[in-house]
Amino acid sequence: MSSASSSAPDALRFLDPVAVSQLDSMELRARLIVEGFMTGLHRSPYHGFSVEFAEHRPYHPGDELRHVDWKVYAKTDRYYIKQYEEETNLRHYVVLDTSASMHYKGEAALSKLEYGAYLAAGLHHLMLRQRDATGLMAFDETVHTVRPPSAAPAQRQTLLRTLDALVQRDATGTQTNAATALSEVAERIGRRSLVVVITDLFENVGAHDDLLHALRRLRHRGHEVIVFHVLNSATERRFQFPDRPMLFRDMETGAEQAVHPAQLREHYEEAAEHFMERFRRSCLEHNIDFATLDTATSYQEALLAYLNKRQRLA
Repeated sequence: MSSASSSAPDALRFLDPVAVSQLDSMELRARLIVEGFMTGLHRSPYHGFSVEFAEHRPYHPGDELRHVDWKVYAKTDRYYIKQYEEETNLRHYVVLDTSASMHYKGEAALSKLEYGAYLAAGLHHLMLRQRDATGLMAFDETVHTVRPPSAAPAQRQTLLRTLDALVQRDATGTQTNAATALSEVAERIGRRSLVVVITDLFENVGAHDDLLHALRRLRHRGHEVIVFHVLNSATERRFQFPDRPMLFRDMETGAEQAVHPAQLREHYEEAAEHFMERFRRSCLEHNIDFATLDTATSYQEALLAYLNKRQRLA
């Protein structure tokens, strides 16, 4: 999306917008997102998620004490953790777009990259709660960051530190080449995994078919795929800019264009909806989950989509 002048950012309607805006720690943000989400599940069909006991495993530093089997400790003087039926040792990769266009913020409190990084942190936290191995890849024109999946307690801090560094990384001039990057992801991932792609899908129009082909390639190799399409819906979907002449600048190429938003709004909105619907249908035809997320809303929809997918795979 091109950048444009705008008014001061509005507060987002997150799980706890005041707390989220004030927290400095990526880990605390991840915990806030997931704990608030899990609390909201108490009346949902997921009530009782992961409550069917299966077996024990040794305690590792970082495990939650509420899962310690104290009866076993009383008999053996050793700490063991209760594992559950849903703990199926799934492998996950979060694949995060870090190109220049992801730094667009509009009037939201977070840029698309910040939103995507906090979503990734929440997903990693949720995955590790389920004892699943989770890893991270990040890309712009190519894949530039890889953290292999692990379920070890130290993995959480490794991933959160990496996400924090990605948010701070200078992306000036970097363009999106998701098709090439996802083809590289398909080559790098060996074992069957759940691949969660977080991107704004801002490719050249001619590259959209290549991107769909790359996603289908991941499916062909046996991976399950979820695509989270992250947008600032007010401006990037509905073109809600002030009705006056404005100068737009492409955040990836630097190209500039003078535009009067009111003259383009209706056509732009129709074109944006057409593109998203076409992309969504193409994904569904190949059993790829697809969800559009608005940076002005909470992470609830994304976490539910992930949990739905995981339930189907368990």
